[in-house]
Amino acid sequence: MTKPLTGIRVLDIATFIAAPYAAAILGEFGAEVIKVEQPDGGDTFRHFGSITERGGDSLMWLSEARNKTSVTLDLRKPEGKALFLKLVAEADVVAENFRPGTLEKWGLGWQELSAVNPGLILLRISGYGQTGPYKDRPGFARIAHAFGGLSYLAGLPGGVPVTPGSTSLADYMSGLYGAIGVLVALRHRDATGQGQVVDLALYESVFRALDEIAPAFAMFGKQREREGAGTVNACPHGHFRCADDAWIAIACTTDRMFARLCEALGRPELAAPESWGLLRNRLAARDGVNALVSAWTEARTRDEVMRLCLEFEVPAAPLNSIADIFADPQFQARDNLLTVMDPDLGAVVVPGVVPKLSLTPGGVERLGPRLGDGNDRVYGELLGLSAAELAALKAKGVV
Repeated sequence: MTKPLTGIRVLDIATFIAAPYAAAILGEFGAEVIKVEQPDGGDTFRHFGSITERGGDSLMWLSEARNKTSVTLDLRKPEGKALFLKLVAEADVVAENFRPGTLEKWGLGWQELSAVNPGLILLRISGYGQTGPYKDRPGFARIAHAFGGLSYLAGLPGGVPVTPGSTSLADYMSGLYGAIGVLVALRHRDATGQGQVVDLALYESVFRALDEIAPAFAMFGKQREREGAGTVNACPHGHFRCADDAWIAIACTTDRMFARLCEALGRPELAAPESWGLLRNRLAARDGVNALVSAWTEARTRDEVMRLCLEFEVPAAPLNSIADIFADPQFQARDNLLTVMDPDLGAVVVPGVVPKLSLTPGGVERLGPRLGDGNDRVYGELLGLSAAELAALKAKGVV
């Protein structure tokens, strides 16, 4: 089956996660993604995380560089720059996440790239974006979580702010926004022939996901603080320990949901308007409501609590470990865990493709490539270099 992005060629010259993740998403849906790496060792992301016996490549690399072809090229050398511009002329998208000004320093900024390919889409992801007083500052996901306002909210009330789940969350969020930007720009290019720059800051992706904190501060001067496992907007709405030391999430965001929970607890009278049936009453009695629910869950195993919640249609879910996830039939039914065969390592399990398309689904055909596995095909077949020319460039350290 032909995938929807078949025929789109992406040059991924970025490192680590953010822009490469955007390129990987495009690759899952048919785009040809050529990963451009330094000849000496390649992308440092190859060696980040759990190292495998496949030439020292990490599981992070195998998973996140999926479906890509690797070529080696030193963009800082004149011959490398010239060769890259030839690749740009044959591409639709370039994805990069260097510090702003780096490509310009190499003579490979937007002016030079668009001159050889006016229809090119250049995706640029950096810590603070291409403009503004902080544009030259280095940025990583943890820095974006802090600057974008997310880390301030993560943790227990009055406690130390903590990492919000994954230290790489901002990278993945920015990769998603980057892929959206590229698709929108491609749509415009198809209509007008014009390429453009997609400029994205890591912190912007984080800030965009913080629901009402901006309008609430602007309108009421309200500054949200750390709320722990709960939320100031609903009750009960948090994480509760069960008798077997497992945890469950319960989210009663409406009065009707709370009434159903009261039925599950065997205390339907608590849903009366004069009791805790109204949200404002529950918020005023938050500690008492949470204590009641905690006493109920702590007297039962997680499976028992889940059974009752499902029976009475109370929104609930277990706090899954990765071991729980591997055993859960929902993850299996949705192909959220894909087993991909690697010639050297055998079966490797990686996260599945998101989202699911009914007619043109994405896929993972192969894991992250070996360094330079596409040199002969890309430079020979695509650009027409002879074996002798390629050997000479290799001898100079250009490829």
